[in-house]
Amino acid sequence: MIQIYGRKKCKTTQKAERFFKERRIDYAFVNLDQKAPGRREIELFLDVLGEDEVLDTEGKAYQKRGLAYMDFDTAAELEEHPELIRTPIVRDGRRVSAGSNEAFWKELASER
Repeated sequence: MIQIYGRKKCKTTQKAERFFKERRIDYAFVNLDQKAPGRREIELFLDVLGEDEVLDTEGKAYQKRGLAYMDFDTAAELEEHPELIRTPIVRDGRRVSAGSNEAFWKELASER
């Protein structure tokens, strides 16, 4: 089953949800404001996509924490502060995308 990790107020997350709803494709929504992904999930995101895709360097949380000037363990930082994750993360098994990636969403939709 497709999983969408995001925030209810995030416009891009809303876009992903709308995309799958319009095509009547079932998905599970994980609200990052209520439930953070576990360490293994974060490591999967980082392994598949890489740090640059998963870590939201444009977000307020990144700026507020001053991470641009620090060395840090990305997985540990994302686990402790899920607000640093670029949303939405759309996952189908080991296949993952971050942010607005309609090509990936269409690929998933065509398989359903």
